[in-house]
Amino acid sequence: MMKRLLFVLLVLSSANAGAGLNKWIDANGKVHYSDQPPVGVEAAPVRAAPAPATAPAASKSYTEREAEMRKARQSQNEAAEKAALEQSNTEIEKANCAAAQQTLRSLEQGGRIVEYDEKGERSYLGDSDRQQRIDKAQAEIGKWCK
Repeated sequence: MMKRLLFVLLVLSSANAGAGLNKWIDANGKVHYSDQPPVGVEAAPVRAAPAPATAPAASKSYTEREAEMRKARQSQNEAAEKAALEQSNTEIEKANCAAAQQTLRSLEQGGRIVEYDEKGERSYLGDSDRQQRIDKAQAEIGKWCK
């Protein structure tokens, strides 16, 4: 029984926890505390009431929220496409770099290089042609290998 009474008192006292507290003295000189003093009595505030909560911002309409969601999805898709394109370009650059390096290694090994023309006839690469191809391969390496 005592526990229930204590519980009820706690619940009731917590209900006014956010209210302001005023101190006033009655005609007999007795000090009183309350959230609202009687009319015509001068009361001194002991604890100010909390400021009223501001009204929440007007919620956006369904169409506005839908438009924002579409815009966010579109920007996410564009970012994903851009990242995929950059990844693809990086892979292409790596492949071109590897191919140019392999070509340069083949040209610098010093062995005879054979080429076949459209008719299937074989011809050998001369020293001047080899140097031109080496220069071209080095330029390609400079372009693709960063």
